[in-house]
Parts: sequence; C-alpha cells; structure tokens
Amino acid sequence: MQVSPKLNRPQAQFLALPHKFRGFVAGFGSGKTRAGGAALCSHAWEWPKVNSGYFAPTYAQIRDIFYPSIEESAFDWGLTCDIHESNKEVHLYSAGSYRSTILCRSMEKPGDIVGFKIGHAVVDELDVMKMNKAELAWRKIIARMRYSVDGLKNGVDVTTTPEGFKFVYQQFVKLVRDKPHLKHLYGLIHASTYENAKNLPVDYISSLLASYPPQLIQAYIRGLFTNLTSGSIYPNFDRKLNHTPERIRERESLHVGMDFNVLNMTAAVSVIRDGLPLTLEELTKVRDTPTMAQLLKDRYVAKGHTVTVYPDASGKSTSSKNASESDLSILKTAGLTIMVNPSNPAVKDRINAVDGMTLNAEGVRRWKVNTDACPTLTEAQEQQAWGPNGEPDKTTGHDHPNDAVGYFLVKRFPIVKRTVVVTPLRA
Repeated sequence: MQVSPKLNRPQAQFLALPHKFRGFVAGFGSGKTRAGGAALCSHAWEWPKVNSGYFAPTYAQIRDIFYPSIEESAFDWGLTCDIHESNKEVHLYSAGSYRSTILCRSMEKPGDIVGFKIGHAVVDELDVMKMNKAELAWRKIIARMRYSVDGLKNGVDVTTTPEGFKFVYQQFVKLVRDKPHLKHLYGLIHASTYENAKNLPVDYISSLLASYPPQLIQAYIRGLFTNLTSGSIYPNFDRKLNHTPERIRERESLHVGMDFNVLNMTAAVSVIRDGLPLTLEELTKVRDTPTMAQLLKDRYVAKGHTVTVYPDASGKSTSSKNASESDLSILKTAGLTIMVNPSNPAVKDRINAVDGMTLNAEGVRRWKVNTDACPTLTEAQEQQAWGPNGEPDKTTGHDHPNDAVGYFLVKRFPIVKRTVVVTPLRA
C-alpha cells in the first residue's frame, strides 16, 4: 500500500490500536467521520473483497455526512469510490480495479440490521442514541461480523461524540474496568477539537466557546465523558447575575415563547436589544389558546407593539380549546406573527441553547431576565432537574416556562452548527 494519508495525531493513534473493538471519542470538528473513513479505506487495502459496513443513527447522516466524507477519505488513501445511494453501498476501487464494498445502514431500526456479512464495521455517533437502542444496534452489528479469513479480526470501530456516561462509556470503560480480562479487546482514544484545529475554520473553536455553557466544553470540545444528566438542568442560571431591571419600552417589538397546556398555558415575553435577548414579562396559568391570544392583543398589540410568537410546534395539530381548530391557527387569526419549524427542536438542543445564552464558556451571560417581573420563570430555571430516565423532569410544572422561553431562544439564538466540511488540499 503506497499511500501517505493525512491524519492528525489522535486519528493515527486510533488506526494503530491493535484491538478488535476500537473507540474514537471526540469533540465536534475533531475528525470523527474522517477517522472512520480512514479505517474503512485501510481495511479495503488490507483485506480486498472483504466487505465492510458503515452504520449511522439515520440515513440522513449517511447521505449528508458520510458520502461526502468517504470520497475525501478514499482520495487521501489512493482510492476512488462509486456511491450507490439507491442500495446504500459504496464501492472502492484502486487504479480502476475493484477492492471492496461498504454497506451503509441506518440504526433507526436496529432489528433491520440482518441478512448480510461484513469483515469490518464503523459505527458513527452511537452515543446520540438511547442506551437500549444503542445496545441492540451494537449486538446486531456484532452478529454481522462473520467473515472466516485467517488473520481477520472482524473488528468494530466506534466514532462518537461523548453524550454523558452512555453506551460507549459502559462498553469501553466500565465493562473493561469490571472485567479486566476483556482489556485486550477494547481500545479507546479521546480526541479534542483543538487537535484538529488546522483543518477547521479559524473561528470554529471560538464560536463553540461562545455558544456552549462551560460543562459541555469537556464533552463537545475536549471529547471527554462528562455527566450531562444530573442535578439542575440549568445549573448556570443565577437570579442576580442574570437579572436585568429593564422593562418593555413603548411600541417595542416583542418576542413571545409559548408552551401549550390545557388550563396552564405559559408565555415568556422578551425583547431583543443590541442583538441580545431580555425576557421582561411572563403570562402563566392561562386557561387556553383563545384566552392567551386575547391577552396578547389587549396587553401588547393594542398598545402598538408588534408581537411574534415562537410556539410549541405541536400546536399546529391540536388545540387547548377545540380539537377541530389548531392553536397556531387561533394565534394567526388574532393577528399575531408565528415563527415555528415543522417540528420541535431536539430537547437537548433547546436546553443547550438556553444554557449557552445563560452563561457561555467565555464567562459571558448573554440572556437576562427581569426576575421581579418573571418570578415563575426564575423559579423554574433554578429548580427544574433531570428525571431518573435522563429526561427533563416534568412532574413539578417547572418545564412549562422553561420550554416557553426555550422555543424562542433556540429559534433566534441556536447553538453553533456542530458540523464542518473539511476539504484537504490535493496535490
């Protein structure tokens, strides 16, 4: 194999691991998918005509991330690839001669990972999946490793961002600690975003630091296992440091985050000044959507304010008042502007957006609340905790104001985009 692929230090260390199961746990932009692509290309050189597999949480990730990345990896390894999207295969060639095929499969339905055999696998972003689903996918993939060739390990590589102490931690760290005789099977490399900085836009890391709260930097930049699901959901909120005495000004444009609940509708009323959000009033325990719409009209629209509502996306299909009329249509009929995506953002993305605006890794608090005028929201920020299932606790009612303001913040101030396309210079 006369090639000199371009690898950063942790990628090279990962490929050099002698273990049957190898883990590459890394921060955003650290080259995880490229590390997996390198492993697949290395396998194609070493074991011609022994098929391999690439597994991702969704087919969209295969299409949008893996296909472009494997083309770059193949070029880097002196190979070319022919992508067959219709049957989810990538064929690798060397100087026009066929080497092997990569079978691409989604882990959305782990039970469907059947009916083929491979000699090497790359499992990408395994930890974004729920524990039980990730475990089932792992077992199904292991069952596909059935080539009988002397010297072939039938190995599985995992490339993932750490999402707390989830499946990869349990399988690669805790299992080995509890059963030391398995140590020879599992190898693990941690990689930080900093170690791939030369391949990233100059402002990529600074943008992450400006967007993410401090406790996520360990996971999403340094690539370390960190507890993301214990204690308070919003540990950085401080009623003094995040307080503002500001009030709504005459005819000022208003941004209303809204959570729908029968007999307990909640709205957080914010403004944007100097490009940053201030939440200055709240409406809580409102009976239903028509009542909320009328309150907004009487309290704000009638006084010359323009009102944009950022609602729970589920409001387009049902109503807190009448099942035949959606909440969103009621708000539109009242003359309010609606900003909403077809579906709600991932809960994690919404929480991270709020927490990142509360306090970022540079120590800046970009979101302020008039805690005197918003006592319910203030209490909710201080007291909502994670539930025993790793999801936000919804038994106390603190989720309503937090969800309401979260819909606004994640829409207007989303966390920085996590992915980056890196195109290496070609000689």
